[in-house]
Formats: sequence, C-alpha cells, structure tokens
Amino acid sequence: MRGGPPSLAGRPLVAGLLAAALLAGCGAEHEELQQWMEQQRREVKPNVTPLSPPKRFNPQPYGSLQAVDPFSQQKLSVALKQEARQPNSLLAAELNRRREPLEAFPLDSMSMVGSVNRQGRPYALLRVDNLLYQVKVGDYLGQNYGRITRIGETEIALREIVQDAAGEWIERPATLQLLERGR
Repeated sequence: MRGGPPSLAGRPLVAGLLAAALLAGCGAEHEELQQWMEQQRREVKPNVTPLSPPKRFNPQPYGSLQAVDPFSQQKLSVALKQEARQPNSLLAAELNRRREPLEAFPLDSMSMVGSVNRQGRPYALLRVDNLLYQVKVGDYLGQNYGRITRIGETEIALREIVQDAAGEWIERPATLQLLERGR
C-alpha cells in the first residue's frame, strides 16, 4: 500500500506543525504591543496627591450622668400630663378616656373588607390579624387617637391627632379604603 493515501498517524503531526506556525505569526504583533506598553509605562508619570493624615479624635467624657435621661418614661409622662392640663389641648380629652381594642393596632395593619347598614346606621367590617371587627361612626382605631367620622360603601374616614414638626398636636384626616379582591 505504498501508493495509497497517507497514513492516519501523520495527520496529528501535520496539524500540530500548522498550529505552531500560525501562533508564531501572531507573536510579532504581540511583540509590538509589548514594546508599546513598555514605552507608555516609561512616559506616563502618575500624579497622585498624598492623603492628608486622619484627624485626631479626642473623646470627651459624658458629664450628665446624674441628669435626667432625655428618653425616660418619667419625663415623657410628665410632659404629656402638662400637655393635657392645657385648656385648648386636643390631646386632653383623649388621655382621659378608656382606650378601645383597635387602638392597639396601627392603621396600615387594618383593612376594610365590607360595609353594612343595620337599622339605618352604617357599620364597617375591618380585618385585623385575620379577625373581623365591626365598627361604627365614633369608634376609635389606630395608634394616633383615630376616631371614625364617616363610613361609606368603599371607605372609612377618620381624624387622627398627631404632633406636627413644632411639637403641636393637630388633627389630620385619614382614610381606610375597601380592600378589593382580584378575580
């Protein structure tokens, strides 16, 4: 079989020589790139401004250890009692009444799920912690002394008493919308 096709054993050798020749051809471009990089490194001078040393921290001792803690419950209760003694205070009447069960929950944890009319009076159904509550106009709910002023088919209107930026107690309207289920 001397005149037949070349043997299969010589093919990998030819393929290896061909790949080496191709890689050798790429080496010249790579060499030029290396020279250019070296030239750029020599020409470019980095301009880095030195960092300023850190400022020295001098700890100061807290000298008011014997003073009243500004966050103490005692100081807060004294301030609330003084506020309640003022004749025009909105909060005075709220502090002297008995709290209702729904005042323990924030408004955003409540959802209105329905409304009904019984004997001509509107009632709303609220879901709080997977329990249903029936409320009417005049009931209190929420943590900001919220009192229900109106119950409609799709919402509950209430007024809350909150502190403004100056620390004054003001009335603020709020609403709870009917929770609609997606079909």
